[in-house]
Amino acid sequence: MPRHQNTLIVISGPTGVGKTAAAITVARRLGCDIINADSRQIYRGIPICTAAPTADELAAARHHLVAFLDLQQSYSAAQFESDVLALLPQLWRDDCHHAVLCGGSMLYVDAVCRGIDRLPDIAPEVRAAVKQQLEQQGLESLVTELERTDPAYAATMDRRNPRRVCHAVEICRQAGVPYSTLRHGTAAQRDFNIVKVALNLPREQLFDRINRRVDRMVELGLEDEARSVMHLRHLNALNTVGMKEMFAMFDGIMDRHTAIERIKKNTRVYAKKQLTWLKRDPSLLWLRPDEEIPTTVC
Repeated sequence: MPRHQNTLIVISGPTGVGKTAAAITVARRLGCDIINADSRQIYRGIPICTAAPTADELAAARHHLVAFLDLQQSYSAAQFESDVLALLPQLWRDDCHHAVLCGGSMLYVDAVCRGIDRLPDIAPEVRAAVKQQLEQQGLESLVTELERTDPAYAATMDRRNPRRVCHAVEICRQAGVPYSTLRHGTAAQRDFNIVKVALNLPREQLFDRINRRVDRMVELGLEDEARSVMHLRHLNALNTVGMKEMFAMFDGIMDRHTAIERIKKNTRVYAKKQLTWLKRDPSLLWLRPDEEIPTTVC
């Protein structure tokens, strides 16, 4: 593998493990910038729910791609890849050949490190038609369509995930070929080094951190933040842990205590899913949050 002078240090790991603090420590040590790789922290208006970097944290190291989109704006892993690859040359300079990519949105991280398959843009009318079918005929009708048009993908997909199913149907209709034929999975070659680190803690400690962080979010005003954006609840940006439970509370589906405990539970479930994804990557260096993160390629 060729070695290049510039290095991207990737800091990933489950939610609540301490990625932001670790990234700031590395960035200050190297005098470099941090690029956010959290698919919800890119939006304005929900900093408590997304545990976005605080004003002090933003002042401690220069961050990019934090709170730069309105909730109504759509975004994708492919757009993130393009934005980061355009940004990196601006960050590397004569006195700094490092940058930190920090976040737990694994699709975003993989898009930068491995590249993402080039898929067609979806026409608004195609997206609207798929959405209408989902609402009127249900998810199973779309699953049946995929079994007919792309049996290879249908055999491996999560049939209970509406977003994944709809996306695959949209691609098949737009491209006129099976979605599976457009997914190559070949890693892109980057002209910079990549150091990939995953932070983790023993399960009991991680879950305790998550529970205490949710309590802190409530103290900071999570409920008021959710009320301020409830009129936009239909947006994908708000289809996230913290907001969904608050909206259910406002609807009278659950009481306040139950909603808060549900946020904790769903955040713990999300952390386990993140760890499952990360454990597929043999190139990761696993560290505790308090261990020093290496900044060079071995």
